[in-house]
Amino acid sequence: MPRPDPASYMLRGAASEAGRTYKQELLDLLDIRAGQVALDVGCGPGTDLPALAERVGDAGIVIGVDRDRAMLERARERTDGLRGVELREGDAHDLPVDPGSVDRAKVDRVLMHVAEPADVLAQLRRATRPEARIGLAEPDWDTLIVDSEDLETSRAFTRFTTEEVVRNATVGRSLPRLAQQAGFRVETVRAMAPVYRDFHEADHTLGLGRNMQRAISGGHVDRDRGRRWIAGLSEGPVYASFTFISVICSR
Repeated sequence: MPRPDPASYMLRGAASEAGRTYKQELLDLLDIRAGQVALDVGCGPGTDLPALAERVGDAGIVIGVDRDRAMLERARERTDGLRGVELREGDAHDLPVDPGSVDRAKVDRVLMHVAEPADVLAQLRRATRPEARIGLAEPDWDTLIVDSEDLETSRAFTRFTTEEVVRNATVGRSLPRLAQQAGFRVETVRAMAPVYRDFHEADHTLGLGRNMQRAISGGHVDRDRGRRWIAGLSEGPVYASFTFISVICSR
């Protein structure tokens, strides 16, 4: 089962009810003001860049950083015609941003993929001004639950997700600690639990079919048992959920 196009996956997730809810809350809590410099680390296809540009206004600057040139090209298309938006190719571990130049920054579903989350937060501290605000948002995949009569296979799927699929699968729960260790003041911690009742939406977001196939191929789940599990989910009803954590911190 093929992996979805990364840009399309991100845009679809952002457009979902859960995606719209947490993103709106994160931007509101960041308290972005006209004329400020806002940084989006791991901006991907530019999902949030238009909203950031609207908040900083014509006098402000929005910097989107991503290491993937294809993502930056999608972001360039998405922000075409928007004033004050700068796209920069670079790694989150070595941000192409001048020290002390950023008023607001966000890192959204990026730390679960990076080599060293603490190093990325150290880069954010270097890039931000005193009194800057930073928004962090990450899932905790160890909390992933999928209802099934075969509970053991559901548990095996979650273990496979946390141990084999996602590099930093539990970074969501660690955000307050990591932010404090990086020298930030933790202002707000929020948690939400998106609920999936539609199989196709759950399959797309949580990778039920494609990751179960990987688990079977890797010998983590018995083939027949794994296939029965996914077949049962596809017939419904479906209930799946996980915890998503957002943190607002300041310098």
